[in-house]
Amino acid sequence: MDTSTATSLWDELIGTQPDPDLWVVLATLVAALAIVVPHALWRVSRNAITIAHEGGHGLVALLTGRQLTGIRLHSDTSGLTVSRGKPHGLGMILTAAAGYTAPPLLGLGGAALLATGRITLLLWLATALLVAMLVMIRNAYGALTVVLTGGTFVVVSWLAGPQVQAAFAYAVVWFLLVGGVRPAFELQAKRVRGGAGDSDADQLSRLTHVPAGLWLFLFHAVSLCSLIGGGRWLLEV
Repeated sequence: MDTSTATSLWDELIGTQPDPDLWVVLATLVAALAIVVPHALWRVSRNAITIAHEGGHGLVALLTGRQLTGIRLHSDTSGLTVSRGKPHGLGMILTAAAGYTAPPLLGLGGAALLATGRITLLLWLATALLVAMLVMIRNAYGALTVVLTGGTFVVVSWLAGPQVQAAFAYAVVWFLLVGGVRPAFELQAKRVRGGAGDSDADQLSRLTHVPAGLWLFLFHAVSLCSLIGGGRWLLEV
C-alpha cells in the first residue's frame, strides 16, 4: 500500500459523511423494533446482543488486568466468558457488571459517533472489535456467529454505497439501544420465577454484598438512559 492510498483510507476513516434523511432514521428504528419486540425474531436477533454482552465481559476483563482465556456463544443465545485472576476485587466486579451494560453503552457510543457524522469510523471500529473477539472464541457456533456478523460489516463497509452504509449503521445502533433494554427485563422475569440463580446480578451480589435487585436496577438504568440519550442524538439529523 503506497502513501497516497494509506492517506486516503485514513482521511475516509476519520472524516465525516452526510447524515441520512429523517425518514431513514425512523425507518431503521422501526426495523430495530421489528426484530426485538416479536419473540420469534428476538430468539434469532438476540445472538447479536449476546456477542456484545460477552464482548463486554471480555474487554473489561482485559482492561482490568485479568487474563481472558476464552468466550463461548451458544445457540440458545446464552454465552460464557472465562477469565483468570483474583476471584474478588474491583476487576472482577467490573467484569461481571460489563455484560448487561455493554450492548446499550455500545449503542450510546455508536450514537455519539453518528451524531458527528462518522459513519465509516463506526463501521470499521465494529469490524475491528468483532475480529478481536473472534480470536477468543472457543466453540464452533460462536465462531460462526461472529464470522457472519463481522462479514456483514465488511461487505457493507467495502461494497455498499454511502446511503446503504448510513442506513446499516443507524439500524445497528438502534438495535443495540433497543435490544439492550430487553435482556434486563428478561432477567428480572426469570428471577421472579425463582430462576437465573447464577446470573450476573447474583454473582455481583455475592461479590459486593449488595442485593441482586439493586444490580438489576443498575442494568435497567443504564439501558434505559442509553436508549433515551442515544435516541435523542440519532433523531437530531
